[in-house]
Amino acid sequence: MAKPNYSFEKRQREIAKKKKKEEKLARKRDSRPDSPSDAPDNAPPATGQRSD
Repeated sequence: MAKPNYSFEKRQREIAKKKKKEEKLARKRDSRPDSPSDAPDNAPPATGQRSD
């Protein structure tokens, strides 16, 4: 009896998740009203490195 290829199944699930996420982002982007910039001017600074 053949052994199941779990890595192939996992990769297929990952591809499906990625595709679904991209479709969701595209729907959100399309449903948003047009704005002059992607980020608002009063957005907080990006997190990560601090300049202390």
